[in-house]
Amino acid sequence: MQIDTTSLPDVLILTPKRFGDDRGWFMETFNAARVAEAGLNLRFVQDNHSMSAKVGTLRGLHFQTPPHAQDKLVRCSKGAILDVAVDIRRGSPTYGKWTAVELTEANGKQLLVPKGFLHGFVTRSENTEVQYKCTDVYAPDCDGGIRWDDAEIGIDWGLTGDPVLSAKDTVAPLLRDYDSPFIYGL
Repeated sequence: MQIDTTSLPDVLILTPKRFGDDRGWFMETFNAARVAEAGLNLRFVQDNHSMSAKVGTLRGLHFQTPPHAQDKLVRCSKGAILDVAVDIRRGSPTYGKWTAVELTEANGKQLLVPKGFLHGFVTRSENTEVQYKCTDVYAPDCDGGIRWDDAEIGIDWGLTGDPVLSAKDTVAPLLRDYDSPFIYGL
């Protein structure tokens, strides 16, 4: 497995090796021992799988607060997405900054989004499927979001029209109106 950094040093790109032959290919999407050898201490407890029918479906920017904050390992198993992480750790030198990585079924890349970061993605093809592993279970009382189009964050989603959004994502607050419980270095 290859591990690369992004413009936000704690957000990592994990690219598993693919082994192909005339039947197709095989890849190990996660191996706890290999990830631990790379210095990452991750214990996943929940797997999620979403399907978005339309191009331009935007899910995010989401997070869970302590005590159920989650690290997420995200991959696109069908189609293509632009996957985005935003640092919301108070005191961080990259607070409010974002990074984006294209995840596709073809490139096999995965994005590790740590606790203390917002996560969101926009689909770039129809019937896109996204799968992600989480280090804590979903807890509705810890669920939150920040507006996908917050001008102070300034994410370039690459949209050519209005995104397809959930009702929750249309009314999420701006980052400046949110008191983050995440603290850099803790």
